[in-house]
Amino acid sequence: MNRLNLVTLGVRDIVKSYNFYREGLGFDVKIYGDPEDPDVVFFNNNGSKISLYPMNLLAEDIYKQNPPSIEKSAFSGVTLAYNAKSKQEVDEIFMLAKNAEATILKLPEKVEWGGYSGYFQDPDGHLWEVAYGDMWEFDEQDMLIIISFKQKTPSN
Repeated sequence: MNRLNLVTLGVRDIVKSYNFYREGLGFDVKIYGDPEDPDVVFFNNNGSKISLYPMNLLAEDIYKQNPPSIEKSAFSGVTLAYNAKSKQEVDEIFMLAKNAEATILKLPEKVEWGGYSGYFQDPDGHLWEVAYGDMWEFDEQDMLIIISFKQKTPSN
């Protein structure tokens, strides 16, 4: 198992989330069901898809007899990322996110690994990093090529 085909984001208001991603950020979309109240929304990406699905139905899909809580909680430890090809592209995406009423958590800035990145939250609290590294290369599907990674050693 060495690929990720679909990331499903549980959402509280599928129309609001659809508008955020499609109208606000410009994602390419395929809607299933009534366009005014879709059952599920899929966004096309090179090599994978992101879907929006009602959070309560997603929880029931996981385990109908005892679905996980859908109450907002602390940081889950999961972020989604968009790897940009320039600092300017990072800034442009942040402007789109801001105009789409994302919650800006950290404006793009130079970061310790040598790149330039920032974070925002979508309407349901899903965290997005938008980052650029001048050392990055991309393949023909716009996937980031990771050649080497130098991990920091923990401080004592």
